[in-house]
Amino acid sequence: MITIVAVTALAILALITQAGILALERTYPAQGKMIAVAGATLNVIDMGPGDAVGPPVVMIHGASANLEVMRQPLGEKLAKHHRVILIDRPGHGWSTRVRARDSSPAVQARMIDEALEQLGVGPAILVVHSWSGALGACMALDYPERVAGLVMLAPVAYPWPGGVGWYNKMVSTPVIGPLLAYTITLPLGLFLAEPGARGVFLPQLMPDGFVGNTATSLLLRPREFLANARDLMTLKAAVAEQAPRYANIGVPTVVISGELDKTVSTNIHSRPFARTVPNAKLLVLPDVGHMVQYAAPDLVISEIDAMTGKLAHSTAAAAN
Repeated sequence: MITIVAVTALAILALITQAGILALERTYPAQGKMIAVAGATLNVIDMGPGDAVGPPVVMIHGASANLEVMRQPLGEKLAKHHRVILIDRPGHGWSTRVRARDSSPAVQARMIDEALEQLGVGPAILVVHSWSGALGACMALDYPERVAGLVMLAPVAYPWPGGVGWYNKMVSTPVIGPLLAYTITLPLGLFLAEPGARGVFLPQLMPDGFVGNTATSLLLRPREFLANARDLMTLKAAVAEQAPRYANIGVPTVVISGELDKTVSTNIHSRPFARTVPNAKLLVLPDVGHMVQYAAPDLVISEIDAMTGKLAHSTAAAAN
């Protein structure tokens, strides 16, 4: 009888999950262009003047998110004067990936480089947040012809003490993980999404309507939840492998982090990264947490504009 009840409950939750997936995808439809690359299909939004002076700005979100967390505070403003390209990372938002194991910054950097090649983009200024700090650093090392400069927002760059949450480890476990993802994650997550997002903003207040405006609930779809957990589980080993190469990054680099960031420690990541990368500029914002792009959007935009100006000046000087 217990077994029958458990199986019935799981079946009901699975049906609720499938209905929830349909509802979420109707509420937050894809808005970009789909670009097929080896192992993935990437959702890309290309906005702003195509003939803008200076390099394009490519914006890449972190974990548990999609391109909207970069578009709304920064992308739309930047697109007034820059060509701006926003990308859902493989497996996130409306991007898909064929293999769950393609979770490392190196593999995703290769996919994004291939998409940018198809778009004829490069070199570009990469604006990366959180998890994608590791991806941005990897692209600057492995695809230097694609990267004109780096703007790193609260970036992950080095190994850290501890893990990434017991639930990510559980969801990454074979059999158990998919079982949870396709039954309980979405119904439960709908109640937890807003408190979880609010915690990432601290000590800043989360903007009103953030979860809905950024389609954050798309994360609760099983395939994206599994991809996100796998990304987080493999990140620590990935940054440990690439960190010894950071001194070889040769592009202009700006790192902007919050002094009170409890999600990605500024002391563990941003400060040593800025000390290691030649001529990197570090801005640590007092009383600011992890969501730098929301706490100080005008500052971030001014740094991007300044980098664009310096790169244009260098290009003109080289031509002469």
